[in-house]
Amino acid sequence: MRILLDTDVLLWAIAEPARLSKRARRLLADESNELLFSTASIWEIQLKRRAGKLTLPSQPGFLQQHIRRLGVQEVLSIAPDHAYRVLSLPAGHKDPFDCLLAAQCLAEGLPLVTADPAFSTLGVRALW
Repeated sequence: MRILLDTDVLLWAIAEPARLSKRARRLLADESNELLFSTASIWEIQLKRRAGKLTLPSQPGFLQQHIRRLGVQEVLSIAPDHAYRVLSLPAGHKDPFDCLLAAQCLAEGLPLVTADPAFSTLGVRALW
């Protein structure tokens, strides 16, 4: 199964794996799953680092190394269809990165591994 990882899921898998649910750990460990991570999440992480809201080692390639270590097979680029699809989401969700991840899931037919129940209200199949 192809699945997209939420930003928090990747960060927890790197630094706090105990925060992942048993199901999330199984999904990440199952080699038959194709794990994807979004360019939008990389952007979100970098903005949080710059704002001082997230501390990660500053060594070059740290994030890329951990993305590969976790078995992520693809970093999903942001396509025009993903950006346009945001307009079809229910109004009211304030986080633009969540909206873009939801739009990517809907456009690509992907479930999302996430602990955030708000994604279900956006029409995304959330796995946790």
